[in-house]
This record gives sequence, C-alpha cells and structure tokens, in this order.
Amino acid sequence: MATRRITQETFDAVVRENTEEFDMEESEALKEAIEQFESQGVDLSYIVKAVPKVCSEENTEDQTHKVLQALESLKAAVASSSASVLEDLRVFTQQCSLGFAQRYLAAQKEAYPTILACCQRAAGEKEALSVALAALSALTDGQPDLLDVEGREFLIGALTAHQTDAALSCVCFRVVRHCCLKHENNRQGLVKSGVLPLLTASITRHIEHPEVVREACVALRVMTFDDDVRVPFGHAHEHAKMIALEHNGLKVIVEAAKAHPENTAVLSELCATLSRLAVRNEFCQDIVDLGGLTFMITLLADSLDRQELVKQVLSALKAIAGNDDVKDSIVNGGGAELIVMAMNRHMANAQVCEQGCAALCVLALRKPNNCKVIMECGGALAALQAMKTHPAEVSVQVKPSVRCLACISRCVYSKRLTLHLRFMHKPIELQEQ
Repeated sequence: MATRRITQETFDAVVRENTEEFDMEESEALKEAIEQFESQGVDLSYIVKAVPKVCSEENTEDQTHKVLQALESLKAAVASSSASVLEDLRVFTQQCSLGFAQRYLAAQKEAYPTILACCQRAAGEKEALSVALAALSALTDGQPDLLDVEGREFLIGALTAHQTDAALSCVCFRVVRHCCLKHENNRQGLVKSGVLPLLTASITRHIEHPEVVREACVALRVMTFDDDVRVPFGHAHEHAKMIALEHNGLKVIVEAAKAHPENTAVLSELCATLSRLAVRNEFCQDIVDLGGLTFMITLLADSLDRQELVKQVLSALKAIAGNDDVKDSIVNGGGAELIVMAMNRHMANAQVCEQGCAALCVLALRKPNNCKVIMECGGALAALQAMKTHPAEVSVQVKPSVRCLACISRCVYSKRLTLHLRFMHKPIELQEQ
C-alpha cells in the first residue's frame, strides 16, 4: 500500500527533466514519471498527472496546470470586479470536476477563500450565487476540511434565504453533503446551526422536484454517518433520533417515496435513508404505520429487475425488521418470498446477496414461524447458493449467510435439524444449539 507522498512541484520537475534532459515526448515523459514514483510506493492520488501548459503566449516559459490557470484568472477577475467572474467560475468548476487531484491542487493554492468570497458577493443574485455554489461544491468534494465557521454560516444563511428556490436549494444540499462526508465536526456544527429542519422542510416543499428530494435525502443520510476515524464517538445515533422525532423525518421520507413511484434514483436514496433512521424499536413500527412497509413490499415486487433499487429495499427491510412485530408484518406481507426471489434474480451481485441474507437472518431471529416460511420459500437454499457463488466475499460468507442458517437451524424444529442440501458437493448439517 502506497504511503509516501510528494508535492506537485516535485512530480512536475521530474516530468520536465524527462522531456528536457532525456529528450522524451510529453506523453512518454509523463508515463515514465508515473511509473517511476509508483515503483517507489508513492501515493499519486493527490497529483495532477498531466504536463503543465503555457500560461500565455507572451511568456512561453511560464507553465502551470489548467486548474491553477483557471484559479489565477478567477482571482484577477474578482480583484478587478470584472464581468468575467461568472465565466471564470464555470471554467474553474469544470477543472475541479476532472478529479480529486485537481481539487486538491487548487485548495493548496488558496482556492477556498476565493470561492467563498464569490459566494458572499453573489448572495443577492440567484444566477451568480448558483454558479459560485457549484464551484464551492466541486472544490469541497473529498475535501470537507476546507469548510470553516464562516462558510458554515454562509451555507445556513443561503439555505434559509432561498428556501423556495429548488435549484439553489439543490446546489446548497450538495455542498452540505460534500462537507459532511467523513467529517464529524462539520456534521455537528451544521446540525447545531439548524440544517436538519431546512432539509426536511425542503423535501416537503419541493416534493415534486426529484433532484431536490434526492439531494436533500442524501444530505440527511450523511448526517447519520459515523465515518470520521479522527473522532472516537460521533453523534450518528443522536442525529437519526433528531430527524425522526423532532423533524418528522420518517413521514417526510415515506411521503416523498410515494410521490416518486417510478424514479429509481430517488427511491434508492429514500430507502437508504429510511434504513439509517430505523435506529429505535418504535421508529420501525412508525414506518409500518405510515405505510412504508406496504410501499416497500410493493416496490420490491414491481422492481425485481432493478438491481440498485432492490439492494436498497432489502437494506431498509432488514433495518425495520429489528422490531419483532414488524418481522411478522414483513413475512405475512410476502416479504420473505420476495427477498428470496430478489436474491435468486441477482445471485451474481454480492451486495444484493449480502443484504438479502442479512434480511432473512433478522426475520428468522427468535421467530420459529418465520423460519418455517423462509425454509418453505427456499431461503436456506438461496443463502447457501450465495455462499457458493461468492466464496471470496467475506461480507457474504461470514455474517449474514451463516447467521441466517444458524437462526433457521435453532428455530425451525424443536429437535435436531438436518438440511440435506448440497454445498460444495458436501451435505451440510446444522444443529440446534
């Protein structure tokens, strides 16, 4: 695993040396530099792997990367209050969208203060603000550390002032998402500043706009993550409870799902968010009472061919099945049969198999009658076939599949249970423990 790091200047110097001293073509010099550093275990994910270009015709020796050229042009336009600021922002956004290395290099050259200043200047002009926020979104993608207190206050202010504007809200939500991924302090800071009611209210207000619903939903889900390794204890659980209890998040999401029955992208995000919010027994029952379970069962039945959506629905069913009463509701509604059908339909997909086995495992836990239903509809066979199909996938082999079979073996009969199934050409025997 690569752990060594170099600067962009070092990399560019080697490329230049290859072209000037070894008379290589630019493409060959670049390839040689990449191979040289990678062979030494250098991490090049932060490096723009391109040959610097000439900045101007007047000075052919002045070379730099296009993203830095765009940044310098933007800084000059801002300093002179030029009318080209918007166009420069668009060019900069385009360059940042090329890859993380471009964004990282721009951030090293003080791009964040410049972009934030553009956002603040454009606060009263919707078109200019939208362009500036798009640049901020592109720059912070993968770099949440860039956001400071001033930037956080600006985001909350922009969301509050433009709540009725769907397009602007959508861009703001994207910035919030980028700044909160793998950054617990930003999450907590934005939650304390009031971002949660702004997100849930926007879903209800713009429920007919699928892109706004999806972006707001993703931002809500990110607030429930615990993915910042720098923080020993996050507030993921607390944030999920706040969304559900204080901001009526469960009802908001279920209603949004019903409003977009044919939009796979939106439904996938909504189901993924529901699974993150089902952190308490009563929340699982609330989702059922709101009609969420009926909707998910129908959705799974109608969407068996849509792999990504199937995976997210299975994840949501697994989450709400943490409630024992909901387990029975899922099985009585035909959920076990549909889960097995989904697994058999997408057996080649390890993630679908993992979520399917995990859902069956939760349904079987402490429920002998459910285990019988799972056995009768081929759940044990599907779990074993998933293990056979994905022998190298630990996520399929160890936890969901084995636990699923173990739950069935303990609950189906009061006596010893022997499954005469062939797995790896050998019979498998599971005993009650």
